[in-house]
Amino acid sequence: LTGFLAREIIVGKNWRNLIVLTMLGIFTISNAIFHWEAARGDYAAQGYGLRAGLGAALMMIAVIGGRIVPSFTRNWLARQGPGRLPVPPMQRFDKIALLALLAALFAWIAAPEAQALAPLLLAAGALHLVRLARWAGDRTLAEPLLWILHLGYLFLPLGAIALGVSILVPGVFGGASAQHLWMAGAVGLMTLAVMTRATLGHTGHELKAGRGTLTLYLGQLAAILARLAAGLWPDQAPLLHILSGLAWIAAFGGFAMLYGPAMMRRRV
Repeated sequence: LTGFLAREIIVGKNWRNLIVLTMLGIFTISNAIFHWEAARGDYAAQGYGLRAGLGAALMMIAVIGGRIVPSFTRNWLARQGPGRLPVPPMQRFDKIALLALLAALFAWIAAPEAQALAPLLLAAGALHLVRLARWAGDRTLAEPLLWILHLGYLFLPLGAIALGVSILVPGVFGGASAQHLWMAGAVGLMTLAVMTRATLGHTGHELKAGRGTLTLYLGQLAAILARLAAGLWPDQAPLLHILSGLAWIAAFGGFAMLYGPAMMRRRV
């Protein structure tokens, strides 16, 4: 995938997407590090490979999400009548927020329990909350294809803030639970959100979420909530892990069943 993407960027001279290629390359290397750590008997779930891979995924969400969420929102809102519109993507504030997140993630990868990391995470989280608020998500409640993108992005700053709090006050919120705001929340939900919208668009269907698509979103949200609840109620964790896994399978399996036929047919 990295090689294919590199070819497309070079042939098309789409240099602004080199950062996506870089993140994908880091993600690939991180995956190898994760398996190397596991093979040598380390607890890879708390190793450098997982943190680096997750960091790369979060930066991809911050960069790509920062382009598509306000753009898609603006296009839809412009057809709904007058009102507040998202600010144009990739302004100076966005770049500052991205650099703050990059610094916080680098520090987290290197020293995940350092006290000095907490202010970096809290600052990055606050900046990305403001960034999200500038995209007029409150005006998208009538269209699930849009509000799910905003909600998915919301888990990125929430995860940073929760992780920062867990470092400063360990007993309030566990680090593992905070991390799952990123993994199950930001990565899982944004992936499903983009998959559904992209499939509708590329197969020529109307960009509107039906009941089936909304059910997929609710299933994924159930998976996220169950996984987070497992960290808050350890005695119920085994059951909650199972419920979370089943809801996750239902959401992504449901996507394959609902959208698979459209991807196998010619564009309508």
